[in-house]
Amino acid sequence: MDSNKAYHTTLPALLLKNAQKYQNRTALREKDLGIWQSFSWQEYLNHTATFAAGLKKLGLGREDILILIGDNRPEWLFAQLAIQSLGGIALGLYQDAPADEICYVFELSETKIVVAEDQEQVDKILSIRDKLPHLKYIVYHDPRGLSFYQEPGLMEFGEIQKMGQEGADEFARWVAELSPEDTCLIATTSGTTGRPKLAMLSHKNLLSMAWNLGQVDPKYDSDEFVSFLPLAWMGEQMMATASALLFGFCVNFPEEPDTVQENIREIGPHLIFSPPRVWENLAASVQVKIMETTPLKRFLYNLFLPIGYKYADCLFAGKEPSFSLKLLYKLADIGLFRALRDRLGFSRIRSASTGGAALGPDTFRFFHAMGVNLKQIYGQTEISGISCIHKDGHIDFDTVGEPIPETEIKISEQGEILSRSPAVFKGYYKNPAASEETLENGWLKSGDAGYFKENGQLVVIDRLKDVMHLKDGTRFSPQFLENKLKFSPYIKEAMVVGEGRDFIVAIICIDMSIVGRWAESQLITYTTYQDLSARDEVYDLVYDEVIKINATLPENTRIKRFALLFKELDADDGELTRTRKIRRKFVYERYQALINALYTSLDETMLKTEIVYQDGRKRELSGQIKLKSI
Repeated sequence: MDSNKAYHTTLPALLLKNAQKYQNRTALREKDLGIWQSFSWQEYLNHTATFAAGLKKLGLGREDILILIGDNRPEWLFAQLAIQSLGGIALGLYQDAPADEICYVFELSETKIVVAEDQEQVDKILSIRDKLPHLKYIVYHDPRGLSFYQEPGLMEFGEIQKMGQEGADEFARWVAELSPEDTCLIATTSGTTGRPKLAMLSHKNLLSMAWNLGQVDPKYDSDEFVSFLPLAWMGEQMMATASALLFGFCVNFPEEPDTVQENIREIGPHLIFSPPRVWENLAASVQVKIMETTPLKRFLYNLFLPIGYKYADCLFAGKEPSFSLKLLYKLADIGLFRALRDRLGFSRIRSASTGGAALGPDTFRFFHAMGVNLKQIYGQTEISGISCIHKDGHIDFDTVGEPIPETEIKISEQGEILSRSPAVFKGYYKNPAASEETLENGWLKSGDAGYFKENGQLVVIDRLKDVMHLKDGTRFSPQFLENKLKFSPYIKEAMVVGEGRDFIVAIICIDMSIVGRWAESQLITYTTYQDLSARDEVYDLVYDEVIKINATLPENTRIKRFALLFKELDADDGELTRTRKIRRKFVYERYQALINALYTSLDETMLKTEIVYQDGRKRELSGQIKLKSI
């Protein structure tokens, strides 16, 4: 099919087309009260059409913005496609974002209606409602705890669908009036430098990206996909809406965030897309379980994993594995990797990809060793998610692959990655100055430093503003070093510093659940995170991990000193974005006293900081922090 015809349509039009083509085939599945509930393509259309007709009766229409906040549920997709069918725009917010953080989005967008999943989200909106004169309706779809609420404009999801029963047959006519160029989605940027900007994306933007990605990473209508990452994130929109509607595969919603791994194993998806933190956590969980398993299983793991690494390295190098290596890998697969993939829910995985940030090469090798065809992708919200991906048989973990069809990439004189494609966004909502700064003659400025390797694949070094230089001029990528550190199961987060300094230091956050288990196995008692992170034995444990990592690095880019922070870096404290990227400037300023102490000969220092609870309460946290030299 001609690519222009394939994506020269709209998201609601694809829903109509799929309902007609597939009818009673399952389009969505949600686990509720322990049972998988299915929605056919026809039911998907019916739910969306009745909600759209209800919205129209409430006065919603073209260019109106509907905000969605909550966990991944079918109702999110019903509401999103409903407002889009009326020529309106969907805007998703992260479910863990506090009220004061989302208030400015409501004010800026002048939103009249919000679909808030449950009591928690409704309470959050009600707490700022007096600041939102444009907000008329708060819609919920989980009624637990809300039966006695009497707030004006508070409505149940099904109530709006009942209102729309009579007008739902107009859905096809409304959809026919849409243009592929219409803005249909506003996606928030990650906000590493401050408040997120609101990127406006059209149907054509989203579908051209999905189509072109599908040409190099095929998707089929028989595929299963599990939607467990926030639908406010561009990566999840790329899969659960644009790609699912374009290729017709089934989207599954887990029961709760805590049951994701179990639900993935039940579904056995063919496709999975996750940011690095998910892959890092999975790798860490495997390593922890091996520590706790039987001696026989630990022996098999230590025996077969090096074979997996050798086989993967051979493929990475573009070489054909020898007959003996193929035979050994087959035995390793039978003895270990097949069971590991099944335990993780990857028994049917055909396409596994990661994006949103760089994934460390150690994690990358680990999954390829066990037979998971993990690919790095690269892109940003402003290009509808994706511009590059590894092609099968051309995987190089130092790179992010090659541009997908219809995407051009070049490197500016400053070393910045520039992109141009039909998926490039329309601009930032009510922010023309930022739009002009980001778009230049149709080219999207990424803000990332990079270069092309001789094999034509793109290497992303780091954020242009984050690439650092030591005092002697040595250039290094803090993100690369941080990813190396986070491959250790004991390290959850890390921030590397060294700009203009004589050497590199790191602030490290331990993974309390994993280090806690290790401490218990060593008969080390502790009470809190702060107590555990201050233990000499834990410092020695992390010291050994940093020594291993330093052994893989050039001498002048090795970490010379580190400290274990007495708290986790937290989005509620402004230290991370909602997609768990470090707000580097903020963290540097907040812990400047600790960083300065790392560049002295001191063995410890006093640190004071403030933590923010989810209900908005604040508390000062202080304590002595040890400073360890390597």
